[in-house]
This record gives sequence, structure tokens and C-alpha cells, in this order.
Amino acid sequence: QVQLVEFGGGLVQPGGSLRLSCAASGFTLEEYTIGWFRQGPGKEREGVSCISFNGTTYYRDSVKGRFSISIDNAKNTVYLQMNSLKPEDTAVYYCAADRSMWTTPWAMCVAPLTDRWGQGTQVTVSS
Repeated sequence: QVQLVEFGGGLVQPGGSLRLSCAASGFTLEEYTIGWFRQGPGKEREGVSCISFNGTTYYRDSVKGRFSISIDNAKNTVYLQMNSLKPEDTAVYYCAADRSMWTTPWAMCVAPLTDRWGQGTQVTVSS
């Protein structure tokens, strides 16, 4: 059974850091394009960062230099390290896995076509 489970959300003060984890089961993450997405209150879902099987990455402009995506193949887990968090980063964060290894990270983040999503984890940035 294909499953994605996110961990690591919580409440953090502005300027703080969090690391989100997304553990996969039923398939091998490194064989597909993987992404982190978020949906803030009253906002549409948006792609935050995506990574392809060969390590190519994409970051939306608002998180460049602050967020970092990585995969631990041994643990079949993808991470999103979030530093210098801002109140506007408050959202439910989801990970997703494409059904193709050839989808570019940009395409994955801008227009995800996959049905493989985690349940989400809440990140709240507030003082």
C-alpha cells in the first residue's frame, strides 16, 4: 500500500526553524519526483520545493535561501528544512510523490498531477 506520512510540524516563533519529514512506504522515493506543498488559511495550495531523482531541485521564490529539500534514501524519507521562518509560512504542509521520474521539479511544484499525497502537518509561525 502506497503511503506518505508527514512529521515535524508545530508552533515556532518568527526566525525559528523546523524540519519536516515525510516517510514513504509501498514505493521507493528516490525513483520519483517528490515535492513539498503548503496551503495557508484562505489560500490555494502552492508548491514549496520539489526534487527529482537526480537531485535537481526547485524552490519557490519566497523560500529560496531559507528552505532546503533533501532525501535520505536509506530511510525512504524526504525532508524540508525550514529556517528563518516567517508568519506567512504558516500553513498545512503536504508532501507528494509523482508517478514519474521524468517530471521536472518545476513542473511538479507548479502543476502537480499526482494522486499520491500525505495527510499534511500544520506549521504555525507566531510570537
